Amino acid sequence: MHTPVTTPARETLPGAESPADHYLDDIQATGAVPFILVHLACLGAIWTGVYWQDVALAVGLYGLRMFGITGGYHRYFSHRAYKTSRWFQFILAFIAQTSAQRGILWWAAKHRHHHRYSDTPADVHSPAQRGFWYAHMGWIFTARHDKTDLAAVPDLAKFPELRFLDRFHYLPAFILAVAVWFAAGWSGLVVGFFWSTIATYHGTFCINSLAHVYGRRRYLTGDDSRNNWWFALLTMGEGWHNNHHAYQSAACQGFRWWEVDTTYYILKALSWVGVTWDLHRPPAAVVRGEQRLGKAIIEKAAGQLAATFHVEQIAARLQATLADTPSLADVKAELQHKLQNARAQAEAMLASLHMPELHMPAMPSLPELHMPSMPTLPTREELKERAAAMFVRTSSMDDIVDRARQLLIEAVCARLATAAA
Repeated sequence: MHTPVTTPARETLPGAESPADHYLDDIQATGAVPFILVHLACLGAIWTGVYWQDVALAVGLYGLRMFGITGGYHRYFSHRAYKTSRWFQFILAFIAQTSAQRGILWWAAKHRHHHRYSDTPADVHSPAQRGFWYAHMGWIFTARHDKTDLAAVPDLAKFPELRFLDRFHYLPAFILAVAVWFAAGWSGLVVGFFWSTIATYHGTFCINSLAHVYGRRRYLTGDDSRNNWWFALLTMGEGWHNNHHAYQSAACQGFRWWEVDTTYYILKALSWVGVTWDLHRPPAAVVRGEQRLGKAIIEKAAGQLAATFHVEQIAARLQATLADTPSLADVKAELQHKLQNARAQAEAMLASLHMPELHMPAMPSLPELHMPSMPTLPTREELKERAAAMFVRTSSMDDIVDRARQLLIEAVCARLATAAA
């Protein structure tokens, strides 16, 4: 078992969870009842029959509502990846909510929270943290995720019409269902409306769950997001999920010409007639994977790299080496003194014992130590080799390696301090 390295505590938001939470116990059965009934309604086709007109209606409604989710809920309201008018903003919100996936403010707030804490214990839906089914749909029915966090969407909450839609979030879906029933009868309602509703449910949910499990990673994003062309086809471009996590404010998620992104094609066409504008594109350096990573991603990747080493064993070997080597007795005493009085100086001293090439702030109060290399802490080259095996290529690899070494030293110092107390 690998001993995790202690990293700085993350900020938490309302609704954030920890691994110790009994999250499954928080699922509200009453909240899941409508969801189950919508699935059962699909069986009504046994009595109504299935006609080609109804199937065509289902396909059309799936496409319309999936665009409302991808182009509305996601790229516009959650990420503001392009601009549009207030009237079309309302239309987007209305179309999105015909999918019966809660209100526009609720959806955007949860999604922004997801990106802020992607695949950490605070993520609202991470298969790495709580398994497939909870990430896929179980989280929706928990009490902690029931309310809309307006503080996360102040740019959207200022519009009264959006607050109205968010408050009566199932109204657009009900209006659409009634309209379909009037136009296509019971078979149209069952097949055209309910079948397409279920398809949009699980198409959306697959991006939350399976797109963090299956596919390829092109960019180092600090989480498990992946690109999957099957999901991209089914969700009108959302399956290029690793691309999206690498540059979230892009209106396109297919970064290469061959990455099909139907949602972006529609947004681009709308821009030709002035309905949308300022569609953000990823910079060339991002597409090529040459842009420097942010501090948060470097910190997370460094923590993952450092956690692959046995910190307790390293500390134990170092302590044994200091204890068993007579010439190191003075070093041991000084190190224990530094551990008790000045953590930063002790870390610098520990680094000088084994890794003189580590670029850490100079400590004038410490004499330069010329000690033989001790087989305790991994060398920078060993860390770099392991990082290359763990992560995709990035221009920030040296930063990740250096930070991982610092985390290892801090963790070893913490173990030694505990032993010296």
